[in-house]
Amino acid sequence: MSNFRKQHMTIDWHNIVDGEASIPAVNAPLKEKATIVGRVGLMMLSVGTGAWRVRASMNKIARALNITCNADIGLLSIEYTCVEGCEMYTNAISLSTTGVNTDKLNELENFADGFKDRAGKYSTEQFHMILDKFQEMPGNYKAWQLGLASGAACCAFTFLLGGGLAEMICALFGAGIGNFIRKKMIERHITLFANVTASVAAACCVYVVLIKLAELIFGVSEVHQAGYICSMLFVIPGFPLITGGIDLAKLDLRSGIERITYALLIIITATATGWAAAQIFRFSPGDFEALEIAPVLHGVLIAAASFCGVYGFSLMFNSTPKMALTAGLIGMAANTFRLELIELTGIPAGAAAFIGAFSAGLLASVIKRGIGFPRITLTVPSIVIMVPGMYMYKGVYFMALNDITNAAAWLTKALLIVVALPLGLIFARIFTDNNFRKSS
Repeated sequence: MSNFRKQHMTIDWHNIVDGEASIPAVNAPLKEKATIVGRVGLMMLSVGTGAWRVRASMNKIARALNITCNADIGLLSIEYTCVEGCEMYTNAISLSTTGVNTDKLNELENFADGFKDRAGKYSTEQFHMILDKFQEMPGNYKAWQLGLASGAACCAFTFLLGGGLAEMICALFGAGIGNFIRKKMIERHITLFANVTASVAAACCVYVVLIKLAELIFGVSEVHQAGYICSMLFVIPGFPLITGGIDLAKLDLRSGIERITYALLIIITATATGWAAAQIFRFSPGDFEALEIAPVLHGVLIAAASFCGVYGFSLMFNSTPKMALTAGLIGMAANTFRLELIELTGIPAGAAAFIGAFSAGLLASVIKRGIGFPRITLTVPSIVIMVPGMYMYKGVYFMALNDITNAAAWLTKALLIVVALPLGLIFARIFTDNNFRKSS
């Protein structure tokens, strides 16, 4: 580790501005104003939000400072130009990696919303000191807590996919340990492919060990081996998949394509690791045994599992408990509605996904007015549980076996749902947000 050098060098923002100057930021030189615009944009980008929201925050800062800003935004980098009169300042800045942090996103949005009132009072140096505090915000949860959250989410996911008690318990431990390992590796800045491979392999191995012990000790049927897929669903990148789709809808093609590519890298790495584990342990993704549960009770359990799943995923995105509770209630309503539509009407899964995401978007828009959380911190976690991780895995599994017919069928089902989810949120946003509805 002594020879380790950062590939992405850190910007010392305080060296760019005049730390002795006490003039308000609105009267500062263009270069200093541009540092605040760029830094806010880069911090917004670091918490996983899409290009449209990053640009909106940069614009709020620029307008408050009486300058014009144009930005080209990707997954990890921003190139932007600030203009004041006949003077121009251009900069290119980048991140080393990306992630999701809805709590920091909320704080940064509040900062951008209130910036205009403070631009005439605080200096650029003082604003950078405030941003330092946001930069240093620790995560709300420790690795073991995130392990519990992912375990609970995947346990709920297992039930929603048709699994029983044995699969749920094994998925809880598998996903919990897998996400704990992933979090520890991320803390040590281990690269994406390594942390995804290691965490998925650990989750699969834990599931295998537990289900084999259950077979030996309790005589559990081998059919429960099919649930090992559920133990690895904590890595499915719902956030970049959905924000990427939203970016494409706003013609932020660079950001949208880069986000979806990033999501595909994770999906391919995770499913390939799961397939390798299945080959080693001779597991196959079969169907779950049908559960004998009364319809009314089944509906109640679906609602409870939907809430637990969304709540767990929200905590994994570093949401506060209140934010996670709100997203959980939205997800419970939207996902139960989606599954009941499929059960009662036989509507195609893609159409049901669109309706479920659309209803989540409408609910979030209504609730946002009273609570004030950014819409994306509620909508995306509430529909992540609808992302067809099992379909994706089965598609790759059959592809690896050269069973192209089954592979194409599962991947097509997955693609239709993945396309429908962001479309549902997009149309909900079009109906409820005048700024989003217009192309300017």
